[in-house]
Amino acid sequence: MLRLSKLADYATVLLVQLGRHDNLTTATALASETGVPEPTVAKLLKGLAADGLVVSHRGARGGYRLAQPLEEISVANVITAVDGPIAITACVDGRSCEARATCNLSGHWDMVNNAIRETLMSISLADMAHVQPRLDFLAPQPETLSPAIRAEKEG
Repeated sequence: MLRLSKLADYATVLLVQLGRHDNLTTATALASETGVPEPTVAKLLKGLAADGLVVSHRGARGGYRLAQPLEEISVANVITAVDGPIAITACVDGRSCEARATCNLSGHWDMVNNAIRETLMSISLADMAHVQPRLDFLAPQPETLSPAIRAEKEG
């Protein structure tokens, strides 16, 4: 299973929340607004600033702001900033692994990794902020119901 790290998830939440602010915002305020523990918020903001996704301002009226609009920050940018390069296996992009000598798939995972990376690059944090959950797939469609249940619902 491919799974986003908890820190990358938190970073995405923090950046989207930061994008909702017009002015500087403190780590304390972001922690309060998102429910992410303040030490984690501070750690993530420091790393995101080092990676150029946020800008920090020191002083009594200091805080953080986005370095660029949410539309220009991709999910891949966030993952890379927090977790490093996106790689689904050890041998992606020419890296080596213990099984390289016996594995007949060595180097072939690159196409899967590239597809995942390209997809994540195509999704901006603005997209994440505006996506409405699609819940209609949870409701059974009439054609999938048994005839007896369909008749009961219609009658």
